[in-house]
Amino acid sequence: MKRLPLRLFLVAIAFAFAGCVGRPGTFVKRKGDEIVVAGQLFHTGTRVITWMDPGGYDAYRVERRFVPFAQSPWAESLQAAPALGTPNRYSLRNQRTLPPAEIERLRGGAWDLASLQNVVDQFVLHYDVTGFSKQCFNILHDHRGLSVHFMLDIDGTIYQTLDLKERARHATIANDRSIGIEIANMGAYAPNDLKTLDEWYPRDTKGPYIKIPERFGDPMLYTKYFTGRPDRPDLIAGNVQETDLRQYDYTPQQYAALIKLTAALAKVFPKIKLDYPRGPDGKLLTVKLPDADYAKYQGVLGHYHVQLNKTDPGPALQWDRLIEEARKLVK
Repeated sequence: MKRLPLRLFLVAIAFAFAGCVGRPGTFVKRKGDEIVVAGQLFHTGTRVITWMDPGGYDAYRVERRFVPFAQSPWAESLQAAPALGTPNRYSLRNQRTLPPAEIERLRGGAWDLASLQNVVDQFVLHYDVTGFSKQCFNILHDHRGLSVHFMLDIDGTIYQTLDLKERARHATIANDRSIGIEIANMGAYAPNDLKTLDEWYPRDTKGPYIKIPERFGDPMLYTKYFTGRPDRPDLIAGNVQETDLRQYDYTPQQYAALIKLTAALAKVFPKIKLDYPRGPDGKLLTVKLPDADYAKYQGVLGHYHVQLNKTDPGPALQWDRLIEEARKLVK
């Protein structure tokens, strides 16, 4: 038999593999760094555990996650925690302003990527004041009836709890147009009220480290036996909402993951500009954005830029590092 020309041989091989890829029942493994946006997967370059993965946190579930199973159904949950209010911890974006026909089209979750890109233009950063992502989800989902798209644990693991098409309940007036992330950190405190930080950040010869109190049980960290340390060893002093605060920095693992996620979101959502709110001097604004400025703001911002009664992500966040490193990844 005569040899097939090389080109025909390669074409035959390509068709053979294409047939295998499309064969019913063929298992397709994700890489493990993908986020879910309107049902589509986008790589981030950092570890992401979605609500569909083992070990994930599912904000679509009605029942409470961290109570005995017999006490978890909705009826029992509402009786035990009236603050939950409604079974769903999320809703439809922009339902107050969408035309009726558009609401009917989207009410089942049928957002297409282009429509979502036209709506989402903010990425809101929070600290969770619970110290680790398991406890964050417990408080939001089981006790308060709230939600957030992402949680970032102390070891740098990102958990996605909802498709980004959903309106999560994390930042009041920003919910319709924003994506939210809760970064595991015990938060910022007045200089004369540091008891919480003293408990969570003991010191050894290397400096302060995160010690989750035993009363919380298994923290369910993805990285077993992980010891988190602030990226900078000293308490960070700063002023937010015209209040002097002290806070320990986020971990190096959290910065590495947050930078990659921020860059990925800026690529997927072109209206999220890689910048933070600035004052007239060009420096970071450390108070709430004025209403007129907030209405037109597109980019990365803190919860305190949205609401007067919030101080997260606190004075410790390295804004310039976050934005500059994310910009490098999108060039």
